[in-house]
Amino acid sequence: MALDVRASRPSPTERVIDELFERLGSLGSQRYGLEPVSQLEHALQCAHLAQSEGAHDDLIGAALLHDIGHLMQDDLHEAAPEDHAVVGAALLSTWFGPALVKPVSLHAQAKRYLVATEPTYYSGLSVASRRSLRWQGGAMTPEQAEAFCRHPYAKCALRLRVWDDRAKDRGAVVPRLNHYRTLLERLHAGTRLN
Repeated sequence: MALDVRASRPSPTERVIDELFERLGSLGSQRYGLEPVSQLEHALQCAHLAQSEGAHDDLIGAALLHDIGHLMQDDLHEAAPEDHAVVGAALLSTWFGPALVKPVSLHAQAKRYLVATEPTYYSGLSVASRRSLRWQGGAMTPEQAEAFCRHPYAKCALRLRVWDDRAKDRGAVVPRLNHYRTLLERLHAGTRLN
């Protein structure tokens, strides 16, 4: 009886998730700039916060993958820090739908919005987030803030931003990366069907 080799090959969805998890697991194990956690710890904490608050699957996926743009360069310092949301969203848009991608693309802008509209928000930012805020353009002008509010994914991006700010707890106990495999496979497969 001949062995069916096709059955042992990973599907396109499995290959996508494997690639993302490889990036998160290898490059993501490095310290996250000036933060007290690694990129992977930050991603897992952010996704856990989203899941704990009952976010929809796309937003949980966005929370997990929101900083993937930092990990997409061979030289992690090659891309300007303010571009990581755009770089990450461009990559993710080839594999996932807008409900996951758009909050990722907007999460740096959400920080600029919150600095402009919430009086105490800036004081709660980490030193690293304050520093990157300068690179990202600083607080939004009133006109920019108004335009941001009109974006259909602004509310999702703001929720993601809040989790992003909180997901820097050294030693936090959260589910491991494989906990999110089925969720991401489902999101990727659903995008491929549309």
